[in-house]
Amino acid sequence: MSSMAPSMADQLPSINFGFDELRDRMAKFNAKFDAFIEQGRKRVLEEHNQFRMNVAELQEDQRMKKKDMEIVQHKINTHQQTRSKEDAERREMESAIGSLTKQRDANLAARDNLKKQIAEAQKEIDTRLAAQRAHATRIEAQSRFNVPELDFWVTNLCLRIEGAGQNDRLKFVYTHVDERHWEREAWFELNTASRDYEIKHCRPKLEREKIERVLERVNESRELPSLLKGMRELFVEAMK
Repeated sequence: MSSMAPSMADQLPSINFGFDELRDRMAKFNAKFDAFIEQGRKRVLEEHNQFRMNVAELQEDQRMKKKDMEIVQHKINTHQQTRSKEDAERREMESAIGSLTKQRDANLAARDNLKKQIAEAQKEIDTRLAAQRAHATRIEAQSRFNVPELDFWVTNLCLRIEGAGQNDRLKFVYTHVDERHWEREAWFELNTASRDYEIKHCRPKLEREKIERVLERVNESRELPSLLKGMRELFVEAMK
């Protein structure tokens, strides 16, 4: 009975699940999914490569900027050094200018002082020259007045009369006072400013006491030849 009777499966309605269509759809989906994944992988790879290129460009740009900054910093340091050197040179030049200015001012002051001294010296020279000319005029007048007597003593005492460079002073120069050297000279300066004669200087040097004794006799007698003879005797004695 069991073999003759129809089975339950035979009695069930036939159902078409569409496995083939589903399999086909799944295959198409897998193909699309694989294509999507491949495209995504390519896109990610391209983006990754682009990112790396961008990073490399940024690094190169950063390196170039760093190099530019180093160059700029070097220029800044060089400029600062140059400025420092120029400031030092400027200070040195200002100091030198200050020193030169002080030296110039000192030289100008010294020049003015020298001009003043030269003017004073010239004034004194002019005064002395005027006094000497006046003195020479007086001596000339006196010599013309006593020409015979003066010539006599000048000749006999080997004497010449000169100006002493000051007013009221006469210089009497003797020769032939040294037997060993006739050209050797001896002289004395006579001051005639006061009433009594006074001898200021003489060469060779004589003892003051002997000079005073001669002056004492002359100031009493007021005879100049006595002074000339007495001083010659003292010089001859000193030469011996």
